[in-house]
Amino acid sequence: MTGRTHDAAALTFLLVAAAYAPPQSLTLGTALLALLANQIGGITPDIDQPTAPFWNNLPAEGLLGKVFDKLVGGHRFITHSIVGLLIFAWLSRWLLNFIHPLIPTANTTIIWYAFLLGLFSHLVMDTFTKEGVPWLLPLPYKFGFPPAKSLRITTGRAVESFIIFPALIALDVWLISIHYHAIITYIHLHLHS
Repeated sequence: MTGRTHDAAALTFLLVAAAYAPPQSLTLGTALLALLANQIGGITPDIDQPTAPFWNNLPAEGLLGKVFDKLVGGHRFITHSIVGLLIFAWLSRWLLNFIHPLIPTANTTIIWYAFLLGLFSHLVMDTFTKEGVPWLLPLPYKFGFPPAKSLRITTGRAVESFIIFPALIALDVWLISIHYHAIITYIHLHLHS
C-alpha cells in the first residue's frame, strides 16, 4: 500500500478504537500527540526501505537507509512481522518513558496505544497486497488475503487508488458522523488542555 493509504488506515483503526473504547479522560495535548503517534505508527514498518521518507530527512540518507535495509533483511521482512511489532512496541514504550518528563501532562499510555494501532493497521493493509506479510517470522511464509495471490491488491494501482483509499476516507467520515454527538459531548465533558 502507498503511504497515503497507510495514513488513512491508521486513522480508521484509531477512530474505531476511540469510538468503541473511549478513554476516561483525555487532554488536548494527549489527543494531538496520539494522532501524531498513530500516523507515525502507520508508516513505521516501511522504515525498512532505503527510500523511506525517514531516511531522506537524515544526513547521509542513502547510506543509512541502505545499511538499515540490510540489517533488517530488506522490505517486508522483520518490520512487517509480529516480531517487528513487538520490537517497535518495546522501543516506542521506552522512548515515551524517556521523553515523558518533557510532556508530563500527556498520557503516554494513550499515545502508545495510538502508535500501536497505526503499526498494526500497516501490517493488516499490507496483508491484502500481492506481496503479503511474513506475520510469523522467522517462519519463511508470507501471508496474504485472500489466499489466491491473483485476487490481492497491487500497491499503487487503480484498486488501491480508486477503491481502497476512498473507501477508508468514507469510512472515517462515516465513523465521525455517526459518533458526532458523542464526540461533541465527550469534548465538552473530558477534553481539557
